[in-house]
Amino acid sequence: MENANELMPKLQEIYKARKIVATYLPRTPLVHSESLSELLGFDAYFKLENLQPIRSFKVRGGIYYMYMKQEEARQRGVVTASTGNHAQSIAYSARLFGVKATIVMPHGISEIKIKALERLGANLIFHGKVFEEAREYAEKLSKEEDMLYVHPINERLLYPGVATMHLENLEDLPDVDVVINPIGGGSGAIGAVSVFKQACTDVEVIGVQAEGAKSFYLSWKTGKLVSTGIANTIAEGLATAQAYENPLKILRERLDDIVLVSDGEMVNAIRLLVEHLGQVAEPAGAAALAAGLKIKEKIKGRKVILMVTGGNIDLDDLQGILTDT
Repeated sequence: MENANELMPKLQEIYKARKIVATYLPRTPLVHSESLSELLGFDAYFKLENLQPIRSFKVRGGIYYMYMKQEEARQRGVVTASTGNHAQSIAYSARLFGVKATIVMPHGISEIKIKALERLGANLIFHGKVFEEAREYAEKLSKEEDMLYVHPINERLLYPGVATMHLENLEDLPDVDVVINPIGGGSGAIGAVSVFKQACTDVEVIGVQAEGAKSFYLSWKTGKLVSTGIANTIAEGLATAQAYENPLKILRERLDDIVLVSDGEMVNAIRLLVEHLGQVAEPAGAAALAAGLKIKEKIKGRKVILMVTGGNIDLDDLQGILTDT
């Protein structure tokens, strides 16, 4: 069984991944906001992963995984489970490398994500009400059909690719003090600690979870895997009902804190991102700003990177958020 040091990508591996990822993806900007810095009381920088081709940071991990596994993936096809953004990552990367992709999703996923997957040519299967039910079915399907299974959370090959966004952060803002990254499965936060805790250990890495889906937070607090059995949040990217072994191993001793945010706080953060940056974020993508608002007194006066991890939100939902006062 691998330990945390073996599971966490080393900087050398992340640089290798960056050479691969940079061949297929643009570098996303790190944008400073004077108005939000004034509102928050700290120097606020926003990493705009919502500008990726699939509007999510996860495409980085998908491309690195598919590059490394392309021969086997072409022969067998791949299957995975997702609430949306990981699915698009695998579907986008599979199309790029000529691989057949099957995606299992729970019912109730936003229409914008479903349409995007259809455009990418993925075979979609809807199963269960929550992510974990879809994941279990995907695992079953991989055995029955002899497809390559991509675990959306525990698959280590996803981590170096995802970590490249934090390598860019370190290069663009080497004197950063704090990095805030949402946690659904945990790959984004793993990327953050892999870069910042190996390169400069004085940088604080803070995770964010939804109040209605806090299994990882509880696991991080206790050191034991916790399943809440429910994921009661509008943030699809954070809607996991249980924690997973590999992220807990890596993040347990390396995260400095985890902040819980409500759906209402994420909705408010979506409005602020539109108003001050002209950027569209889904609820999970706005979670870092929601957390920054919640803990602004604790990090007052510091240089802070807030990850805008995704921008896949239905137009009707966005209009409702922007017009609801």
